[in-house]
Amino acid sequence: MSTTTTETYVIAVIGAGGKMGMRVSNNLVKTGHTVYYSENSPAGQERVRAAGRELTDTSTAVANADIVVLAVPDLALGPVTKEIVPQMKPGSIVLTLDPAAAYAGLLTTREDVIQAVAHPCHPSIFLERTTKEEWADTFGGIAAPQDAVAAVESDDPEKKAIVEATVRAIYAPVIDVHWVTVKQLAQLEPTLVETIACMVGALLKEALDEAVGTMGVPEDAARSILYGHTQVALANGLRGDNPFSDACLIAMDYGRENIIKEDWKKVFRDDELDKNLAKMLHLDKIER
Repeated sequence: MSTTTTETYVIAVIGAGGKMGMRVSNNLVKTGHTVYYSENSPAGQERVRAAGRELTDTSTAVANADIVVLAVPDLALGPVTKEIVPQMKPGSIVLTLDPAAAYAGLLTTREDVIQAVAHPCHPSIFLERTTKEEWADTFGGIAAPQDAVAAVESDDPEKKAIVEATVRAIYAPVIDVHWVTVKQLAQLEPTLVETIACMVGALLKEALDEAVGTMGVPEDAARSILYGHTQVALANGLRGDNPFSDACLIAMDYGRENIIKEDWKKVFRDDELDKNLAKMLHLDKIER
């Protein structure tokens, strides 16, 4: 059930001049929310000013916020939350944009401050795009609608509504917000989408380079057949649009036998997730 609301809130963006900070700020400025933009680095501060936004010192921004959006790299979340969480007002929400640090227990917490995580799904390959702007927006947050996945450690519907309103604002335009646990979000990102989907995308590029560079296939021909067949493969595999031919199924089996390890699904195990996140966060191991 949706918890969307038309109410406005006080939102603080920490790291407002970074890559993700600029993205979410560009969307927040279009809303009716009261937004404080905080940035420590001189280069980031210049980007915020160049965008026509006023900077607020972190202490002031955090003290007044209903929700604090941490648009900072994963490796900085521990030190940043150690600084700001003690300054937040009781009942406020701290929102991180990736689940790794939250799942790994690296964030400073307080009993009266609610922890939330949200991540964009990015525009679907099956999205019905109707404008050039939507076609150009492959990342999302500009013109192409996308879903988002969120987790909030509170049963209070009012707090959930604040999180959803913020998520819909920073990742706009948003179709649906899907609610999961922090652990489930970590299983989705990185395991499902980075460990597997992004790896497969990079593998496709390696295969394209091999076809062109080693086999000598003209690049335009290789790209055309790969791009078209990738769409067919995803449509057939994920949605069942059309059955693969018998010959294709044989070739797929050959590929699976020669490329995929038999035990590949172990990446979904908790211990493997911990290993993966420890590497991503440059930790010896996940302590929980």
